[in-house]
Amino acid sequence: MAQTAPHIAVIPSPGLSHLISLREFARRLVRRFHFSITIIVPTNGPSSKAQAAFLESLPSAISHLLLPAVSLADLPPSAGLETRISVTMARSLPFLYEALKSLAASTKLAALLVDLFGADTFDMARELGVPPYMYYLSTAMSLSLFFDLPTLDKTVSCEFRELTEPVQIPGCIPIHGKDLFYSIQDRKSEAYKWCLQQPERYAMAEGIIINTSTALEPGPIKAWQQQPGKPRLYPVGPIIQMEPDDKNCGQTECLNWLDNQPTGSVLFVSFGSGGRLSHEQITELALGLEFSEQRFLWVARPPDNLAGGGYFTVETQSQPLSFLPEGFVERTKCRSLVIPTWAPQIQVLRHESTGGFLTHCGWNSIIENILHGNGLPFVAWPLFAEQNMNAALVTDDLKVALRPESGEADGVVGREEIARVVKRVMVGEEAKAFRRRMRELKSSALKSLSEDGDSTKALCEVADNWF
Repeated sequence: MAQTAPHIAVIPSPGLSHLISLREFARRLVRRFHFSITIIVPTNGPSSKAQAAFLESLPSAISHLLLPAVSLADLPPSAGLETRISVTMARSLPFLYEALKSLAASTKLAALLVDLFGADTFDMARELGVPPYMYYLSTAMSLSLFFDLPTLDKTVSCEFRELTEPVQIPGCIPIHGKDLFYSIQDRKSEAYKWCLQQPERYAMAEGIIINTSTALEPGPIKAWQQQPGKPRLYPVGPIIQMEPDDKNCGQTECLNWLDNQPTGSVLFVSFGSGGRLSHEQITELALGLEFSEQRFLWVARPPDNLAGGGYFTVETQSQPLSFLPEGFVERTKCRSLVIPTWAPQIQVLRHESTGGFLTHCGWNSIIENILHGNGLPFVAWPLFAEQNMNAALVTDDLKVALRPESGEADGVVGREEIARVVKRVMVGEEAKAFRRRMRELKSSALKSLSEDGDSTKALCEVADNWF
């Protein structure tokens, strides 16, 4: 009789970005090891059209279960994204327990895999005899900060952004306090308290699977492995969508436009599906792009109602470009394309006409560019979450990016500064050096993912634990 394949329960936090990365990891488990997988999705309201379509597109070996929605009506309007997610996860625990108990009774449940918001499930996993693992979607540097935060909390008396000396995380480049997570910049906030509590929970994991590689972050990974008492770290990345979905593979307006541009001449400007800028910052960005005299493809979304920009969670529909400076689109139309909704990022990064990437520094976008781009340097423009740290990594450690400086008084990056940085990234000897380094990173990252690469070996170690 054939042996039943191990089953893995995967719990992402609400939203699509974590779910996308977990799906790609799940696909690797299915293709290589023939695991079966159930993705259990906590909710705080109706699924977006994008999430519903995403879940319906899962391969047959990956099923999904939407949990009953919990209410967040009692949270204040000012509650941050991290607070809303963590409360959703906490209030979903009874539903999660019943779902896990059912899976444990009906399958050969070999492991529970959660993202950074799901560690409160570890107690119930152990009660059910299921080893808990964590899937960390970002860098080893930011994970190391999580584990070092209790020590920092005891040794630092001021806000981190007020520190005059950089913070030293084991194995990492020194990093300024203002470039640590956005969620720990106010030490009186609920988000900070939540971050401070998590390392004790994370330490309960049998192992931490992380979406990075020794090629990208040798220092923090080596330092982690040399510190006793921490969970085993499995660097299996970069894990991204390697091929576009079929529905996105057709020639769109922006790809047709790119076909008619010179090789390596276009700066791709995108702040991801959730990034928003203030109206003032959008104006400065538009004029900076204009003054740079470079070609650009800009996914320009309407301004955020927060002064400094932030994260916008409502599903976006087609919007006019009336929020841009008057006459901007007409003045730049000979060398630009501005689109208001969405661009097929993988295809744009791959296109031979693309020569640079202005990004919010989401980790998925960074590693997509490393693997799919043809040596495209970054303009690093972080907005929220751990993106400040990611910007420091690509700028100061990997040395493949420039980061424009904002005004100290208002935090707005001016048009002259934008134009200056864009020119440096797109043309000249410095730009050529960036491109060489990016091609080296791509080669190293692909080697990690090869059959004999470090990331593949780490993935096989994880799978061996689950058979």
